[in-house]
Amino acid sequence: MCLLTYFPPGVAPDPVLLRLGALVNPHGHGFAVIAEPENRIIVGHGMRASKVIDRFIAVRDRYPRGPALFHSRYATRGVQGVDNCHPFRLGGDARTVLAHNGTLPKRVWPRAYDWRSDTRIAAEDYLPAMPFGSIDTPRGFRGLESWLGSSRLVLLTIDPAYRRQAYLFGERAGAWEDGIWYSNTTYKTAYENRLRRAVCRYCLRLDLDRVGRYCTRCGWCFACEDAFPHCSCTRHAQLEPADRDRTPPPVRFSHSPLNSSRLGR
Repeated sequence: MCLLTYFPPGVAPDPVLLRLGALVNPHGHGFAVIAEPENRIIVGHGMRASKVIDRFIAVRDRYPRGPALFHSRYATRGVQGVDNCHPFRLGGDARTVLAHNGTLPKRVWPRAYDWRSDTRIAAEDYLPAMPFGSIDTPRGFRGLESWLGSSRLVLLTIDPAYRRQAYLFGERAGAWEDGIWYSNTTYKTAYENRLRRAVCRYCLRLDLDRVGRYCTRCGWCFACEDAFPHCSCTRHAQLEPADRDRTPPPVRFSHSPLNSSRLGR
């Protein structure tokens, strides 16, 4: 499940949520920003989330007036590489790009020896022929949205043949938050998991940037649930390898206020 994010004109991205979404969708990232008043689309791709996100934020800060999108990929079909990172040009035209989240119909699934993703095939081979008619008409818009099924798609364009610069298909399958549209809530799942790992169960300190085993306030060990330097992990690590193999696993006790029921309190 990828994460596709759409930013209407004037809306700034949330870097934290972009990074959290990239954690659970790690197979490539990309963005597109309509640069106003220059009337061009700036596109970026890359496999390193931090680098792509930083560049996107810089571009968005410079050009906040147009719509934008960001995509983090979770690969299902097609190889993992920059060439399969969204967004893709529609029919090779640099004036129109699209990004997608979900599973497309079998019609655009890659065949043997085709290393492209289904979205890339749709953008390059299928959708340029406008099989559903103009998306500026109700019939064409509904036709493409019906073909997508439960998928979501964002199209940005500066082609004067289109009436609008941005089109959002499958909007109801996603969620709006603080003026930003997310194709799903995987960013929230990543945030909740990170939050659980960042809370000390003894002093209840929240440290989202924690990189060590121990709480920086009280010394609580997140691995064995005891206080540093008396935690079982430290004592076990100090033994010689031969003695360590003969030592039974340590008995773990919790002094955490969140686990007081285990102590009979």
